[in-house]
Amino acid sequence: MNNNNPIGLFDSGIGGTSIWKAIYQLLPGENTIYLADSSNAPYGKKSKEEIIALSKKNTELLLEMGCKIIVVACNTATTNAIKELRAKYDVPFIGIEPAIKPAANNSKTQTIGILATKGTINSALFSKTVEMYQNTKIIEQIGHGLVELIENGDIDSPETDQLLTAYITPMIEANIDYLVLGCSHYPYLIPKIKKILPEHIQIIDSGEAVARQTQNILKEKIGFNTATSSTHVFYTNGNPKVLSDILEHKFSVTEKYF
Repeated sequence: MNNNNPIGLFDSGIGGTSIWKAIYQLLPGENTIYLADSSNAPYGKKSKEEIIALSKKNTELLLEMGCKIIVVACNTATTNAIKELRAKYDVPFIGIEPAIKPAANNSKTQTIGILATKGTINSALFSKTVEMYQNTKIIEQIGHGLVELIENGDIDSPETDQLLTAYITPMIEANIDYLVLGCSHYPYLIPKIKKILPEHIQIIDSGEAVARQTQNILKEKIGFNTATSSTHVFYTNGNPKVLSDILEHKFSVTEKYF
């Protein structure tokens, strides 16, 4: 594998661009290819078998484009499919899981909240992680409808505000001091979430940790891009305007679509 080949990322939609942003900020010299499988979003409502099949399809597309490492920029795909992906394909995979560890280890109230998709919360990997922190009260909330709203470009809709308030208020009443975002789409809701949360409650997502792990794997196993420039290509099989708006308003990059 040529170390100048791109980093590949896939998600059930546009949410994983929050992970791309963290990787780009840490590794701006790397080439990247991002695949948004928006026509099949959300993965959180699908069966484990469907999630594995879609994750394999995404992986094979990225491998055909020469990706040297693949970031599964989707909590649901990671918790349901990454074991199968690592067993089938001879390429390093980086997964993304809800950042329960830092929240549980730093919580002073010993109560944390997790907002995630049904597919993540119901996965065996998520349950195994939760069991490791039995001294911490973990309040799980499925974010029904949030991914669909984000994928439709309705981040600023009244319905988004209503859902977030309904999901987060019981966590506040339960005395959480950390809120873990367990879906790569949800960081785009942070400005709205901050308006609901008291100032002492901290929000944690996995973007920076995924970027650091990607950097470590490149350093240890593959190597960094040695070219003097880098390219960043984005594909979607959904509505290109939604992806374009995210890229235009959040980042200054060149977009391509399929």
